[in-house]
Amino acid sequence: MKTFLAAMLLSCVAFAQDDAAIAKAKAACGPDDVFFSVKTSEGSHPAATVEPGKALVYVIGQDFACSGCGKVVRIGLDAAWAAAVDFGSYTSFSVEPGEHHLCTNWQSFFAGSKKPVGLANLTAEAGKVYYFRVRVPAFNHPVIDLDLINADEGQYLVASSKMSESHPKKP
Repeated sequence: MKTFLAAMLLSCVAFAQDDAAIAKAKAACGPDDVFFSVKTSEGSHPAATVEPGKALVYVIGQDFACSGCGKVVRIGLDAAWAAAVDFGSYTSFSVEPGEHHLCTNWQSFFAGSKKPVGLANLTAEAGKVYYFRVRVPAFNHPVIDLDLINADEGQYLVASSKMSESHPKKP
């Protein structure tokens, strides 16, 4: 009986450690109760410029099966939601030089705490441009990939995507 109780206690501690590790990893995300409205526009878009002393980050939502289907992905930066994109679109924002943590997840009222999360880190240098791609690796698979991609591919994806404008929804 003592062995059984010890095993139960250790398994509870292990689950608590997992929850703590998950919460720490998801610290790059923003609060669950923030939602965005997203508008996309087609056509040519002026290239974003790098602000003096800052870096520029592009995030491109890529899902060929669902381009423009209304699946909105929030983009978190250092524990706050920075923007959102619909698949088939991109957004950009400036960051200070230094270490940053990015997060993406579905914007959904229904997924609850089981929302898939994509995480990445970035050590930004002033004057540089960084490109991240958000995608779902398999249809109906609850995973989101958030990957830093090279500038050539990033420029191509931005040029071939719609531009997203996102704003937090008012409660």
